[in-house]
Amino acid sequence: MTSPWNLLTRPAREPIRRWVLSAFPRGGGGHVDYDHPVGDPGLFGPDSATWRVHSDFPGMLAGGLAALMLQTLHPLALAGVWDHSNFREDLIGRLRRTTSFVSGTSYAPLDQAQMLIERVKQIHAQVKGVGEDGRPYAADDPDLLTWVHVTEAYSFLQGYRRYSHINLPAGAADRYYDEVRRIAEALGARDVPASEAEITTYFRRMRPELRFTERSREVLAVLYRVRLPVPVAGLSRDVFLQAGAALLPPWADALLERTPLQRAQSRLAARALWSVAPVFRMALPDGIASRACARVGVAGDTLHRWR
Repeated sequence: MTSPWNLLTRPAREPIRRWVLSAFPRGGGGHVDYDHPVGDPGLFGPDSATWRVHSDFPGMLAGGLAALMLQTLHPLALAGVWDHSNFREDLIGRLRRTTSFVSGTSYAPLDQAQMLIERVKQIHAQVKGVGEDGRPYAADDPDLLTWVHVTEAYSFLQGYRRYSHINLPAGAADRYYDEVRRIAEALGARDVPASEAEITTYFRRMRPELRFTERSREVLAVLYRVRLPVPVAGLSRDVFLQAGAALLPPWADALLERTPLQRAQSRLAARALWSVAPVFRMALPDGIASRACARVGVAGDTLHRWR
């Protein structure tokens, strides 16, 4: 018998599906084959924390937006974006490329995941310049790679905790950080935090280097004007952005000069996204994570449970 929840959410599921697949094309719009070769577990495999955390679309999208907000606070990381990207015209494209890389390194067969890493390393090798304060920067600088990785991993995990409706068991956060650091290290990062305690220590150590500058303000202004098409009445671009901001640590809230009103809006948005998050899972039963599960011969709903 069809449950009342299924009946109530059915009208929303197809618009959500169309939106997700148009805004973030399957395979990132690239050429990753998530279905072959059969049996290839990729970098992590179906028993990993990474496959579970990265399978939650609302948490990952909100987390990705939170990571962008955090990254604007590092002057040299921001300089690379400022000098070498067209973020003003194509911020959605940047989000798609990040989504493609994260999806591929998480779920693609091993050879394809490694090719994605090599491709990004080649791109990073060309991104160099001088920051506002006269310091040189390079996208393949190990310390900058660590900063970008930590902001993303932290934000993705917070998004999962906040919006997945699945309790994170003891030790799972440490498992996740220990797993995903391998991607950062493959890109050239070093001294990458591998546990929740190490992430906390890392952020404490980095805070004196962070600044909220006019460039930070401009990038955030572009982010808050970005045209995110939305599939459901009442689920606006601002809900996702504010739900992402709700994931920020308190010290980042303060550094970004977020007002009490903005924080209250984020709390409301977080509750709204939490309420509709299960509909995304129902709308995407054959997403990339499910295809990877099929490739290795396990059921897709395996990722909804922790061992």
